[in-house]
Order: sequence, then C-alpha cells, then structure tokens
Amino acid sequence: MKKIIVIVLICFVISCVALSLPKTQEYDYLRLHIRANSNAVVDQNVKYEIKDLTVKYFSEYLGNVKSKKEAEDVVNRLSENLKVKCLNLLKSKGFNYSVNIAIKNEFFPTRTYSNTTLESGYYDAVIIELGEAKGDNWWCVMYPPLCFMNKNENTMQIKYKSKIVEWFCKLFK
Repeated sequence: MKKIIVIVLICFVISCVALSLPKTQEYDYLRLHIRANSNAVVDQNVKYEIKDLTVKYFSEYLGNVKSKKEAEDVVNRLSENLKVKCLNLLKSKGFNYSVNIAIKNEFFPTRTYSNTTLESGYYDAVIIELGEAKGDNWWCVMYPPLCFMNKNENTMQIKYKSKIVEWFCKLFK
C-alpha cells in the first residue's frame, strides 16, 4: 500500500512541475538587431533608415519561409548584398563608417510584438552593427516574420507545447 501511495505522490509532483514549466514554442526565432554607431541624433536617424532598408529588402524573401534554417540561409545568401546597400545609404548621407552583419546568439529582454510575447533569454539574431555600434538599438523578429508581416495580417497563430507534458501523457497511454 505504501508503494502505491509513493508512486501516486511522485506522479502528482511530476505533474505539478511539468505543468508549471515554461512551454517551448513549436518553432525557433530569428531576431533582427540593428545597433547604431552612437546616440547622436544623426546616428539614430540613419539607424532607422537602415532599418527601413533592411525590412524592405528582406520582406520579399522572408515572408514565405517555412523554417528558421531557411530564414538563416536567406540571410546568409543575401547579407553581403544588404551590406553594400547599407554602405551606399550611409555614404549618400555623408557617413563613413563600417557595416557588419552576422548571425549570433545573444540575450534579449522580454518583448511583445502585437499579441506575441517573447520572453527574455538568448536568441539567434541577425546583428547589424553600424560603425562603433555603441548607440541605442532597434530589434524585431525576422522568423517567424513578425516585422515582415503584411499589414493586413493582424494576428499570428502560435502553438505552444511542453515536451515534459507530452512525455508524461505518453506514460499513461
């Protein structure tokens, strides 16, 4: 009898822990992070122009990607061309600093996009550094394309699941 009570108690504790753990999302995210050269008004203004150029440039390529890997492949394939476009924009505005584009894993704070909230944590991101990259920055999500969505799309369906709950349910099938 004691064994049964212990087994039931263990199952109850595991269930409570499993249900309280954060749920993983069905897909990974690829974020976009643009770092301004400095906090000078001119550097912040050109950062937003680079943002507009980047979003416009990638919109046609990322709107229909089916996976984070596919989005990363698109970025890797097109980043050198984007870099040239960014450098040309900077030059046309009288700036003579560098542009670096790379995919890195970095920490982001909690952020809400429309009705989708991404908790703080480490995410893969396309990092665009302008000049010294010491100024305030701008970020969004490239995959799924939250900053590349058609303006007519007002929601995005996200399916949540928990590996622990799935495992636990399999035990009782």
